[in-house]
Amino acid sequence: MAANRKIAILGAGRIGESLLAGLLSSGWRKPGDIIVTGRREQLLKELAERHGVKATLSNAEAVADAGLIVIAVKPQDFDVLLGEIGGLLTPEQTVLSVAAAIPTTQIEARLAPGVPVVRAMPNAPALVHEGIAGICAGAHASDEHLDVSEEVLAHLGRVVRVPERYMDAVTAVSGSGPAYFALLAEAMIDAGILLGLGRETSTQLVVQTMLGTAKLLRDEEMHPVELREAVTSPGGTTIHAIRELEQAGVRAAFLNAIQAAMERSKELAAGDP
Repeated sequence: MAANRKIAILGAGRIGESLLAGLLSSGWRKPGDIIVTGRREQLLKELAERHGVKATLSNAEAVADAGLIVIAVKPQDFDVLLGEIGGLLTPEQTVLSVAAAIPTTQIEARLAPGVPVVRAMPNAPALVHEGIAGICAGAHASDEHLDVSEEVLAHLGRVVRVPERYMDAVTAVSGSGPAYFALLAEAMIDAGILLGLGRETSTQLVVQTMLGTAKLLRDEEMHPVELREAVTSPGGTTIHAIRELEQAGVRAAFLNAIQAAMERSKELAAGDP
């Protein structure tokens, strides 16, 4: 990979373009180092104009001289894509898949022998370069291939390495996680409206509170219990709210919900519709 700086991003969707923008804005790659593909000519033309990269409808053309191939198509388009490029790749190239619920064994089975595959599960905040991705290595991928993949994905946020058997858990916790927070935000905004606040005011209060809380937990390395106790004074408003949440079984509901998401991820990986 060090000798070949070319990157092919197959699938110019939201994650694909976010990765493209991150690689270019950081200066880690120049426009001439990246080629992107998609299925709509007009979209590719707009991407080329916006970022100065080469864009093509041909996946085979894109992978021909790329050191790293990022597969960012939707899972339902995966088989068609691998049918186009599988036999064209060599062990000197690295495949980084960001398609949900596709195990490395399924990818490797459609590629030429010995091609290293790294699987990643990014999440929606990658669109604003504040995401997190879990990554794991396939049978032919070494620490060097993981290093390169991690360096690429770091332009979308943070990266954690896990054994592949835990990728369904990553999907359930952080892949689906933004939806949990969005549901919580909805409920808190509605509560503010119920208490007489305007929707815009309530939304600002909730969203900024969520953002600030996340930064406290991350940047100040506060434990969630520590932060909760710091906000919860004896006999005050917060402890009364916490009691209601505990009585409603919110903690158990989250445990059950995330476990259900993991089980569904396993079903999808096994090919269940």
